[in-house]
Amino acid sequence: MVQRVLLFIFLASMVGCFSSTGEISFTTTPQLTRDLAEIRQRGYIEALVDNNSVSYFIYKGRPMGYEYELLKLLASSLKVELKIKLISGIEEAIDRLNKGDGDLIAFPLTITQERKEYVAFTDAFFSTYQVLVQKKPANWRRQPPQLVESKLVRNPIDLIGKEVHVIHGSSFVQRLENLSEEVGGEIIIREDSANAETESLIEKVATGEIQYTVSDQMLAQVNELYYPNIDINTVMSLPQQIAWAYRTNSPKLLEVTNQWLASTKKQGVFQVIHERYFNSPRFSVTMASSDYSSLKGEKLSPYDEQLKKGATELGWDWRLLASVVFQESNFDPHVESWAGAVGLMQVMPETGEHFGIHNLWDPGQNILVGVRFLKYLDDYWKKSVPDEAERKKFVLASYNVGLSHVIDAQKLAKKYKKKTEVWDGNVGFYLAQKSNPKYYRDALVSAGYCRCDGPVLYVKQVLQRYEEYKIHIAA
Repeated sequence: MVQRVLLFIFLASMVGCFSSTGEISFTTTPQLTRDLAEIRQRGYIEALVDNNSVSYFIYKGRPMGYEYELLKLLASSLKVELKIKLISGIEEAIDRLNKGDGDLIAFPLTITQERKEYVAFTDAFFSTYQVLVQKKPANWRRQPPQLVESKLVRNPIDLIGKEVHVIHGSSFVQRLENLSEEVGGEIIIREDSANAETESLIEKVATGEIQYTVSDQMLAQVNELYYPNIDINTVMSLPQQIAWAYRTNSPKLLEVTNQWLASTKKQGVFQVIHERYFNSPRFSVTMASSDYSSLKGEKLSPYDEQLKKGATELGWDWRLLASVVFQESNFDPHVESWAGAVGLMQVMPETGEHFGIHNLWDPGQNILVGVRFLKYLDDYWKKSVPDEAERKKFVLASYNVGLSHVIDAQKLAKKYKKKTEVWDGNVGFYLAQKSNPKYYRDALVSAGYCRCDGPVLYVKQVLQRYEEYKIHIAA
């Protein structure tokens, strides 16, 4: 069994708050007041999320990730929507948080006394520690374990005179400086850009570009599944408590988050999510090796090229069209609805016939019909909805529920002196009212009753997913 050598005697943070010169390089106090009441009134919470392979990514068109799943649960408990911004580096995250460009830092942050001066921590999510990441010797699988072990750094003295690459301004720098003092020799510290990511350094170790780096153990453990030729068994810290952070003037938001966290842990949901991302090797390897994971590349589905071609014809960003397809079928070309809609874009046979296409089970033909129908709807709504962004909402709702119901909703909006060219709170509101006799029995309504809260949600979900695709997938 590999012996783990404890390399220092005080708790260090995963990522430090000071630059290597000791100067503070971020906003240290809140520049605005925005607590729970303001967030609920606004209708969404905005999270700053670490750009790594665990926190948030896209897999087969579906947003996933440890932080992402927990954030969705938190937003649901607060009865608000979730918006995400990817950030690299704790200094930038604290700066943007205190400036109001985000409501919480959903990083795996180490709780330290120093950081408590600048942010308010939630209760601890879990504990972890820092490790040295080094490459195993060549042909390590064919060598006896004892020989492999003898070639790895286990004693801190063995780092004297060696280069260790870490993120610029991080506490890894501070730790290595302290370690140099403790062992009586210089460890050569190479600081990468402040915008670099720990995982990029781990990859460089795996490929032999650099010899050593330092990482949080849980992130290193996930990356060990991607790069089995790295060793992460040399411990660099005592156990560290990991939490999220809010502005120091958001006490109500902090309080309800801690209540939510306690409840989620008590119900066992937290443990299930934690197990999925940190203790399920098969799951992690599948995510990392899939062509349809943003962890590996830029693909959403096997149909990306067809979607790009269709989006060009439509004049849309292809990622928006992809979000429609995921909403309709989860990229499954074999789906058939109870109403008879088939294929990737859930096209009705009558619609296919109208556009001269009969084999709707063929993915390419199905996309062709779906795109042509969307183009037809876009052309229709151009007459009364000139703004392109607003028009997309009308088009999406019409694609989902039918043109006549949305026309009815626009008529109702006009009758009640609302904006007929605006969706949210106007036409969208009246579409959702079409299950109410007061509205669907109105003489100006031609399509009658509809449970149209579903189409309103459809529009919101397609556009939300599109925003998430834009974070991870290139245009």
